[in-house]
Parts: sequence; structure tokens; C-alpha cells
Amino acid sequence: MSQASSSIVIIDYGSGNLRSAEKAFAHAAAQMDTKPDVLVSGAPEHVRQADHIILPGVGAFGDCAEGLRAIDGMVAALTERVIKDGRPFLGICVGMQLMCQSGVERATQDAPHQGLGWFDAEVRALSVPAPLKVPHMGWNEIQTVHDMGAAHKVIGPLHGEDVYFVHGFAAQALSDKGAQDIAARTDYGGPVTAIMARDNYMGVQFHPEKSQAAGLSFIRRFLEWRA
Repeated sequence: MSQASSSIVIIDYGSGNLRSAEKAFAHAAAQMDTKPDVLVSGAPEHVRQADHIILPGVGAFGDCAEGLRAIDGMVAALTERVIKDGRPFLGICVGMQLMCQSGVERATQDAPHQGLGWFDAEVRALSVPAPLKVPHMGWNEIQTVHDMGAAHKVIGPLHGEDVYFVHGFAAQALSDKGAQDIAARTDYGGPVTAIMARDNYMGVQFHPEKSQAAGLSFIRRFLEWRA
């Protein structure tokens, strides 16, 4: 594990397979000319020092949201470093979902769990026709949408690539603004949000650390990205 001066921080808030994410990001970082360090940390002060920030996530939206907010000062540190300072940020799977306004998983209809609110979208259960099953588990093709997705230096090269998904919920835009933040979709009995992005931050519903060559290339492009 790296020291606190690491330029890449993977947030540890009690959710996600951090070991596989750490290995994938460390592998990509080692191939870069600058060879940045990768730190797994649950300390807000490390987030405030990071050049690139990754928020993984596995499990239920509500549990992950509670885990993130349980770390005193973490949401404030993210707001400061990502929204104010403009450092590149990547949410993975439930980490992407937490970037939305809310999520209905294990919530009452009147009180969905609250996310970070960076995207105007709500995370809802997948509804797919037979014989498809939920959760969606397996490889699916990425299709970029809008000029933003196709032209984005990190996202654009994923067009037509197969990546690995494991999820039963997905982001659905709540407004035209939210729809414009959808940079890529996949098809699983209909269009499913695969990537959302705006300015210096993005979220992916798939797992780049499990997506072999396409995922590792995506990770490296993200780490080389200067928003």
C-alpha cells in the first residue's frame, strides 16, 4: 500500500472488491510514464490530496450510501476535491449509482435513498423480458451516445467493446439534463445506462477491473486524463 501522498486514491468505505480494483489500477499505473502510486484509503484527507479518485461499490445502494456517509467528512472531501477542484473522478458499479440523486433499492416508495446528486438520475430496478434474468451478469457491448460520449477521450474508444456487468439496478435520467449526461448504453432487453459523465467526473455501471483488455485500457485512459 502506498503512502498518503499517492496521486490515485481508491475509496475504502466497506463496500466492493477493493483488491481486484487495486490490482487493476496498479497494473495500469505501472504502464504509465509517471508511474503514479495507488492508495486504498477511507481517509478524507487522502481524498483531498488525490489527483484521481475512484469510488467502487458492490451491494445495495442504501447500504453503500450509508457506508460512505458514515465516514466523517468524506462527502465534504469529495465535494471539495471533485466538484470544487475539478479532479478526475470515477464511480464503478454502485459507485456510479451513488453519483445519482437517489436509489430505490430496499427503500420505500415515499423515501428513496439519497445519493450524491451529481447526476439528475434515479437508480431503479432493471425490468427485462423473458428469458433474460435479473441481475444482469455477463458481457455486453458498449454503445456511446451523443457527441459527448463518442468524442470523450476516455469513453469514446469503448464504443463497440464488450465489458463485464453485474447489476440488478441501473440509472434512469430524471430530466433532459440527466439524459445528456448519459454517455453510453448497453442493450439488455432494451437500453440500459452504462456510462454517465460530466466535466471531470464519470461513472460506469460495468466493472472495468473485470473487463480484461478493454477494461484495463479504459482504466489507463482515465488515469492519464486531465479534465
